[in-house]
Amino acid sequence: MNDDVQRIQQWLDERRITEVECLIPDMTGQARGKIVPRHKYDPAVGLRLPEAVLTMTVTGDYPEQDFTPVADPDMRLVPDPSTLRIVPWAKEPTAQIIHDCVHFDGTAAELAPRNVLRRILSFYEREDLQPIVAPEMEFYLVEVEPDEDIPLKPPIGRTRRTEAGMQSFSIDAVNEYDDIFDVIYDWCEAQGLQLDTLIHEMGTAQMEINLDHGEPLALADQVFLFKRTVREVAIRHRMYATFMAKPMQGQPGSAMHIHQSVIDRASGHNVFSQADGSPSPAFLHFIGGLQTYLPAAMAFFAPYINSYRRLSRYTAAPINLSWGYDNRTCGLRVPHSPPQARRVENRLAGVDVNPYLAIAASLACGYLGMRERLLPTEPLTGSAYEHPHQLPRHLDDAIDRLLACEPLAELFGEHFLRTYAAIKEAEYREYFDVISPWERRFLLLSV
Repeated sequence: MNDDVQRIQQWLDERRITEVECLIPDMTGQARGKIVPRHKYDPAVGLRLPEAVLTMTVTGDYPEQDFTPVADPDMRLVPDPSTLRIVPWAKEPTAQIIHDCVHFDGTAAELAPRNVLRRILSFYEREDLQPIVAPEMEFYLVEVEPDEDIPLKPPIGRTRRTEAGMQSFSIDAVNEYDDIFDVIYDWCEAQGLQLDTLIHEMGTAQMEINLDHGEPLALADQVFLFKRTVREVAIRHRMYATFMAKPMQGQPGSAMHIHQSVIDRASGHNVFSQADGSPSPAFLHFIGGLQTYLPAAMAFFAPYINSYRRLSRYTAAPINLSWGYDNRTCGLRVPHSPPQARRVENRLAGVDVNPYLAIAASLACGYLGMRERLLPTEPLTGSAYEHPHQLPRHLDDAIDRLLACEPLAELFGEHFLRTYAAIKEAEYREYFDVISPWERRFLLLSV
């Protein structure tokens, strides 16, 4: 019995676990896998799952082309002991553990989002560098509404009223939902999810919770589990938590801002700062890479039709990739910080992203900038909203740009990019078949 297997068995035994949720994040960031009785779960063997699970669209459909190695093969699921956690809402002692997807020859399944992020991190490892990230997640609480044709509404709080107007940074507005946030914090603590601050965002019943900074794979795992936890808490309080990028008309969208820095593995020094505390060339090259390659990587930061509704002027969402010091109108913001904490905040991603792929894409763009020694524009001091759009405006344009970008294909792998593009193209086609209420209202009898 190897050390990992023994560690898992001991952990399960000590907590008298009766069931094990064996999870993998799919291409959308949803949890797939199997629930296995404890006595039948053998971490030395793992499980099997069809590899086609990694090619599913958000609707559960598949691209017309089969992108798996052979016709619908299985893959092995191998548990990662560092991800062992209690399921705090389960009635019986239940464990959850994220598994890695591998082929039967032991090689990594290249379509698995966790493996994609590992692949990007390997480029940093070759340079003896370690990226550090800190995600900020915005989401809405809304009333339960099973009819998809009815617009969403904010939920009733403890005063038995809905919020009036926007309540940015309001403590009292957050306290309207104290019962929910108490449980969120308790359940996240039980899972070892390192929550930092909680604030009320601009939108009605829109919240933001930040995670402590750390290594990218561990943070992506935490985002994956955090979303699952928040949805579960909300449902148990008779409301929904939604991570749609733009769930309600007339309200701001929801983002997942990604703070990024890079440290030298040997010294622990932040390579974005020089010895005298000034910005380093690597810092400027990283920003240059983001400005150059983020438009081509847009499909990872805005992965659905709805995602592009968020990216509009004057809504605290970027329309271009200007950068500036403590300038929230820019797509790339550099917060005030001491030299050792110098970082770049990528404000492009919606909270609807797959966290593994969004973090991977942001780090890939920054890496290319450092490798190619790209230089950014001058930092912007005014409003970026007064400058032109620089980003794809819809999903099919984003897919075209992604497929045309050879440097990103080198880092992500050609096969993965083509598979991801095919999934997004299938989702776009399915959406395009739907006739919206706007079309029926304004076109039905008027054209």
